[in-house]
Amino acid sequence: MAAGTRIAVLRERASGETRVSATPETVRKLTALGAQVAVEAGAGLAASIADADYVAAGAELGPAEQAAAGADIVFGVQGPDPALLAGVKPGAWVVGVLDPSGQRARIDAYAAAGLEALAMEFMPRITRAQSMDILSSQSNLAGYKAVLVAANLYGRAFPMMMTAAGTVSAAKAFIMGVGVAGLQAIATARRLGAQVSATDVRSATREQILSLGAKPIFVENVRGIEGEGSGGYATEMTEEYQLAQAELVSGHLAKQDIVITTALIPGRKAPRLISDAQIATMKPGSVIFDLAAPQGGNVEGCMADQVVERHGVRIVGYANTPAQLPADASALFARNLLNFVSAFWDKELGKPVLDEEIGNAIRLTQGGKVVHERLLG
Repeated sequence: MAAGTRIAVLRERASGETRVSATPETVRKLTALGAQVAVEAGAGLAASIADADYVAAGAELGPAEQAAAGADIVFGVQGPDPALLAGVKPGAWVVGVLDPSGQRARIDAYAAAGLEALAMEFMPRITRAQSMDILSSQSNLAGYKAVLVAANLYGRAFPMMMTAAGTVSAAKAFIMGVGVAGLQAIATARRLGAQVSATDVRSATREQILSLGAKPIFVENVRGIEGEGSGGYATEMTEEYQLAQAELVSGHLAKQDIVITTALIPGRKAPRLISDAQIATMKPGSVIFDLAAPQGGNVEGCMADQVVERHGVRIVGYANTPAQLPADASALFARNLLNFVSAFWDKELGKPVLDEEIGNAIRLTQGGKVVHERLLG
């Protein structure tokens, strides 16, 4: 095989992680760029990808040590154990969701090993980086899955049904947080026939909610609260807004059958949106799906990967919702990484070269040091 930039794709080892960071489709395209792709045997099995499919796409297949040996770039869905990277080239890139706030020791180990850690979750939300945005691609699937899980737990039908035996009323679904996951949750609940309403701290989302056929639920007459943070993320609100929102939401929650919460603030514990007292006002048999369960949950009492019942209401949230759809989640994640590498590929050098804007945004370690501003001080 001709020498070129070597990209290693390792099997994910985190509990419950079913995704893989490259697919046969992306292997073929990376190879066409001039890269040499080495895949650890069994890396794609949980995502329904056979080893033979990688080989047919042009990948080298072998154990982890062989795949990593001499690698210039290591792909991962989650950051690989530094011990697996002993054979990579000095200064090799480690590319994936690296969770620096939760896995700081691992980031420090990457720095100590002289690796360049690139956190894809820090990708700036700018137009040219949209195709590389792993948070959006995975959140889209998570919002869809949240509604399906809630519908499965709910003891009634979603759509209105008119039958000879009488009419079945449509379920009422309330989406809290209208980012990528929330928008997909609205669309999915609508397709299933529910009456959908939604809320967000960002007033600009009102039109998006209406465009999907849902009813916007917003705090009125609280001036100057837009909720728009940098990069399109929501920020924490003032106490005045929080109190007004809590009152509005409390009255609305009592009438809902399905609630999907999606609120996250990057690098922070998830904000509490629903209290135990509010749950107690909801109808028995209602279901809440908390997409923020991995970050502590938006809902009081939520426990990741468990169905918790409080006051007759079932609360559920996965520690890793995209991993519940491994084939599609892997396909989208792998394309994000392919688009990232392709966008910066230098044909003359035969490798990707980062520019300053995106490089500085996602680079955690370089030259034996932790360099990202969020991790310093």
